[in-house]
Amino acid sequence: MAVARVFKLVKRFEGFPKEDDLKLVEEKLASPKEGEILCNTLYLSVDPYMRVFVDDLPLGSTMIGEVIARVAESKSPDFKKGDLVASFQGWTSAFLTTADKAAKITHLPEGVPESVALGTLGMTGRTAYFGLLDVAGPVKSGETVLVSGAAGAVGTVVGQIAKIKGCRVIGYAGSDQKVEMLKALGYDEAFNYKKVDLSETLGKAAPNGVNIYFDNVGGNFSDVVLMKHMSMFGRVAICGFISQYNNKSDDTSKGEILYGSILAKELRVRGFHEATYAANAEKKKEANEQLAEWVKQGKLKYKETVTEGFENAAKAFVGLFTGVHHGKAVVKV
Repeated sequence: MAVARVFKLVKRFEGFPKEDDLKLVEEKLASPKEGEILCNTLYLSVDPYMRVFVDDLPLGSTMIGEVIARVAESKSPDFKKGDLVASFQGWTSAFLTTADKAAKITHLPEGVPESVALGTLGMTGRTAYFGLLDVAGPVKSGETVLVSGAAGAVGTVVGQIAKIKGCRVIGYAGSDQKVEMLKALGYDEAFNYKKVDLSETLGKAAPNGVNIYFDNVGGNFSDVVLMKHMSMFGRVAICGFISQYNNKSDDTSKGEILYGSILAKELRVRGFHEATYAANAEKKKEANEQLAEWVKQGKLKYKETVTEGFENAAKAFVGLFTGVHHGKAVVKV
């Protein structure tokens, strides 16, 4: 009988998450029945969206999230021992699941770490792909693309895809080190938002306005962009609002002042979820294959921060909100 280590939600997050909001326990797993697979987790994902979605979980629930795992035992004709799979099992070191709740990973190019299937070649990569090309598209060569939270898992990919499409790309991040990383990834302009005046720098970097704004942060940053720096008929893809995740509900920016700017410049503003697009098997296959091809061609580089040890998952999660990670944050089990 297998034993899994599992992180359980034991306290509600109040403001910034704390490590002791989660508790590490052990659970016994039964042997797989017909149609089931037993898997050992290799890597688990930590993502900002978890801060919001966890509010709907009952206390005592397994912490949510996607994992990359190896099949240890299979009673399903669709999987064999040793297959690499992705599954939304939450923070667990091993799990028993049905075949329909795991996706076989076959698109990783040779030599690419398995962990990248959680990032650039996984959900966050597809988020960048769909958000830029479908939600904010069509993307035209020569357009100016602005990315907030540009050094994060999604932002690092968005900027590179925009460059592949021939755009001028501007990014903002929270440290000088992250700014240098963005420049190394091909960003035309990159700024430390903690050290510069947003409106002044953006006015100089995009004097004709921003055609596409890929928004990962929300809050005052986005207020300034939408009110002052979008071009006529600009497009805004709202991927996240991390600046607001740890606020109380009555502290969040309500943004009524933005309607005038949206109307005056005829902006297209749209929120989206990767899952909406990935639910279409053909769309998901298209994104996976194109992202993998760009990686093989050297056009798309992956950036990740790997935390060693399953027991350090809570620490890695808290680090999302203190700016310690570069690119995709994953935990190696």
